[in-house]
Amino acid sequence: MKIFTTILVLLALALIVFNITQLDFKNPFQGDSGVALIGIAASFCAVLILLIFRISKRIEEKMHDNR
Repeated sequence: MKIFTTILVLLALALIVFNITQLDFKNPFQGDSGVALIGIAASFCAVLILLIFRISKRIEEKMHDNR
């Protein structure tokens, strides 16, 4: 599971980088820049969710080991 979440985090980070290259900083809310902003926000949320999931699994393992 750790490898799977690591791969997903890396893919989400790659999408963030790709979407940053698609931004037009002069008009960030028009055309493809709006889509790129949505993609950046969604990828950032995915990274946060995956990191929370990984931390919760680590806590679950520690709780299970203490029994």
